[in-house]
Amino acid sequence: MRKVCKAFLCILMVGCTASKTAIPASKSPVVATLDLVNVTDDKVMVSVDPGAFLKDEVSFFIPKTVPGTYSSDNYGKYIEGFKAIDYDGKELSVAKKDDNTWTITEAKKLDKVSYWVNDTYDTEKEVKDAVFSPSGTNIDKGNNYMLNLHGFVGYFDDLQEVPYEIKITRPENLVATTSLSEKAVADAKASEQVFLASRYFEVIDSPIMYAEPNIETFQINDITVTLSVYSPNGTYTAASIKESMEKMMTAQKAFLGDINSTKEYNILLYLSTLENDAGGFGALEHHTSTVVVLPEVMQKEALEQAMIDVVSHEFFHIVTPLSVHSEEIQYFDFNDPKMSQHLWMYEGTTEYFANLFQIQQGLIDETEFYKRIMTKISNSKSYDDAMSFTEMSKNILDDPYKDNYANVYEKGTLINMGLDIMLREWSNGEKGVLWLMKELSGKYGDMTPFKDDVLIDEIVAMTFPEVRTFFDTHVIGNTPIDYDAIFAKVGLEKSTNQEQSGYFLKGDIPFIDVDQENENAIFIRKGIELNSFLQTLGTQGGDVIKKINGTPINLDAIRPIIGQSFGWTPETEIEMVVERDGEELTLTGPVGTPTVNVVSLLPTPTASEAQQELRQAWLKN
Repeated sequence: MRKVCKAFLCILMVGCTASKTAIPASKSPVVATLDLVNVTDDKVMVSVDPGAFLKDEVSFFIPKTVPGTYSSDNYGKYIEGFKAIDYDGKELSVAKKDDNTWTITEAKKLDKVSYWVNDTYDTEKEVKDAVFSPSGTNIDKGNNYMLNLHGFVGYFDDLQEVPYEIKITRPENLVATTSLSEKAVADAKASEQVFLASRYFEVIDSPIMYAEPNIETFQINDITVTLSVYSPNGTYTAASIKESMEKMMTAQKAFLGDINSTKEYNILLYLSTLENDAGGFGALEHHTSTVVVLPEVMQKEALEQAMIDVVSHEFFHIVTPLSVHSEEIQYFDFNDPKMSQHLWMYEGTTEYFANLFQIQQGLIDETEFYKRIMTKISNSKSYDDAMSFTEMSKNILDDPYKDNYANVYEKGTLINMGLDIMLREWSNGEKGVLWLMKELSGKYGDMTPFKDDVLIDEIVAMTFPEVRTFFDTHVIGNTPIDYDAIFAKVGLEKSTNQEQSGYFLKGDIPFIDVDQENENAIFIRKGIELNSFLQTLGTQGGDVIKKINGTPINLDAIRPIIGQSFGWTPETEIEMVVERDGEELTLTGPVGTPTVNVVSLLPTPTASEAQQELRQAWLKN
């Protein structure tokens, strides 16, 4: 998964157990039916026929958590009108155990279950702990259906390994983009399609987007890539984005070399209007596809860069966790998940590759790459830098660890950078993290998981004894990484300069953010250096902005103020009311000319030949 800061993008618009033996009497597939034509009150009717059961009681589940999200989303809360129907069409007794679980008695009589599904996109502002949009669902009758199938199709206990047939009735003007194979059905109506999945995991691993045709296909070596775009106002076509995607993915494949775990890859791009629409921007990975959600109002250059950063991250997930993963992921329990301790690899390695390949393949220069690394160091300071990364990962669904999740993209990248440089140093430039992932991919692959608590031992055995010290100290342990020492190995050093900024953001880096628990709360970001405007005014990280010049502040109110700030002069007076430690403070003064100290990474003038060669091996080998 790759998240793009939600507040930042909004501001800029002015980021189980092993399988068991099946219980049914027959070996016929589970059949799920979705009606996308007869939509009622923005809801879709779904039925699931499991075949015959041999026991008297069974439970039906909608997932609580799905792989790649690292959050408890409770997709069952979007289900209404659940019914269990017997072979005579009569309702059976059902007990709802929690948001995601229904228990059915007299299961031997069960013919099917049926229920209505609400979508998530148009309820994100209303629902507490809303689902991240790329893992969510959309029901826009006759126009678009984003079917992340874990939001529509559930499973019966013990039947996760049984094949599925997904029968869909669709508006005839809409076409499907998906990695699921389609079953040929004799005499089928033009509006009917049947898709096949080998087991429930493949169901939830294969999203479907229905939209009017806006599709481009291109070939990257032996991988067929399909780009499907839903742009409600017709702002973007797949053809307008194809060139940048093809260039980027060609570079990715060149970077990966002989790592090749898929023959097809589907990019489902949903562009949000922002009006009662998806508001969580980024993407969610799958084995052979990704769902991307971004704002339709983005300028083309910004959209293309966002697609490069986001899609490259998701595509690199074909390495980890899709090819290299633990038993916790291979046998994922959708309703009682056991989390792996290796988010440093699943998300950190992936995000590191998403940046490293761009410098290696010439898509960005060294200055831009160093800037990105320094930004990640700055962003990582917003989180608990002394928190064990493996401990956080194992407990990522719980407090206080879940609030540090986004650090997997920041410090997770930096962990891999440090490991990469050290591996290069100890191997005379020959081996790095990409080499390591190729070795692990060769040993495991998508169907053979590793044991969670032995992976680091295996990595040490494959590499160098010093790797054990690095992991024990900085990944398992809670000692922050000394980045200066890492940079010195490759002849780089930091330099601080003062640069002008905006009042509330510098470029694409905001000084304020939106409280994810309360979208009406705008606060000053913690753990980053604030600009001179905010420092002189007297704000502190964590301050909640209550009013600016008498205007109560929420997400809607801050946007026009940010727009107005571009016209402020140094003499403009401001009154800002903030809440700090439960008390309200009134801060006043002229806004001045905002500046911020920017730390850059530069080659050391006196770098030795060995340091320069190691830097070259790191960035270009």
